[in-house]
Amino acid sequence: MTSTPSPSSAAHRARRYAAAGLTGVALLLTSACEKEKAAAPPPPVVEVVTVTQRDVPIYMEWIGSLDGNVNALIRPQVTGYLIKQNYREGDLVKQGQPLFEIDPRTFEAAVDEAKGLRAQQAARFETTKANLDRIKPLAAVNAVSQKDLDDATGAHLSAKAQLEAAEASLRTAKLNLGFTKISSPVSGIAGIAKAQIGDLLSPSMPTELTTVSTVDPIKVYFNISEREYLKIANAALAAGKRPDHVPLELFLVDGSLYPHPGKSSVLNRQVDVSTGTFKVAALFPNPDNLLRPGQYGKVRATMAVDKGALLVPQRAVTEIQGKYLVAVVGADNKVDIRPVTVGERIGSDWIISKGLQPGEQVIAEGTQKVRPGVTINPKPFVAEAPSAKPDEKPAAPAAAPAAKG
Repeated sequence: MTSTPSPSSAAHRARRYAAAGLTGVALLLTSACEKEKAAAPPPPVVEVVTVTQRDVPIYMEWIGSLDGNVNALIRPQVTGYLIKQNYREGDLVKQGQPLFEIDPRTFEAAVDEAKGLRAQQAARFETTKANLDRIKPLAAVNAVSQKDLDDATGAHLSAKAQLEAAEASLRTAKLNLGFTKISSPVSGIAGIAKAQIGDLLSPSMPTELTTVSTVDPIKVYFNISEREYLKIANAALAAGKRPDHVPLELFLVDGSLYPHPGKSSVLNRQVDVSTGTFKVAALFPNPDNLLRPGQYGKVRATMAVDKGALLVPQRAVTEIQGKYLVAVVGADNKVDIRPVTVGERIGSDWIISKGLQPGEQVIAEGTQKVRPGVTINPKPFVAEAPSAKPDEKPAAPAAAPAAKG
């Protein structure tokens, strides 16, 4: 026979089961909290840089193309066959140096013919002069008629005119003979010849024989906008200088700074309506003939020096709807998003006109990982490329403050 448990024992067992259930729930909650603490993400790792302060030159830069100061196109002035080339292509030639020679025989014959005609006219002139000298005294005593005197005078004047024409023809023949030796009108670098020995040359040929360019000084052409022109002109006037006295530097295609400074030489009289720019020509000394026409370079003008400018990498500045923001790291490694006012770009850096103080730390890499008030793990920022100009050495990266435990 089965016995029925008493009410007191059943209540005791129920209390035991409830206590065991609560204990299990407590254990589960404790385990979940420990797991949540273990899964909390660590502070994000970002790269920071110190706000630097230094005097910064303010530049304006343009891409320029080099050309000879004078480019003399060498063309034939008479027709004939090319028989000689008297220069080495690409060499420096002097003013008056013969470059080419055309077959002179035809022109020598023309000179001889002109000399003969001149001698013939000179003899006729002397005959008419002598005849006039005989008739004049006879006409004075009415020994000859007035008509005889007029005829003698007319013949003499005609002979004189023909003699002058013969002398002009002789000078022309000699000039054409001289043109068979084609000389350089300037001193400079002679280009590659575009005609070969045996070619028939003429003044109407479509191409020149070669080009001689004076390259010391050499000319650099570049275009500036109207806004840039006004900025340069106003800055020069404020400094009491003419706009063409602004010093210029030239950087070559390999990034090296050309050692000789230049100056503005020509400003075109008007704006090119198709581009909205002025064409400017600058002259740079070229004593070693290093620079040649056709090269490219970067022209830089130093407009002013910003004393005590604050600099940060451009990548540290975020632009949102026309506002510029910087993530500043405090002493406790907490982030503050701060609005700033930016100035000129200097290489890969940016001048901060307002909003930062020297020595503050800003995030240069990893700004997308942070928000205001978050704690970060700072590391030194290492730039991928130097932020300085080609003639400057890049600054060493600033060290980040050590994280506090």
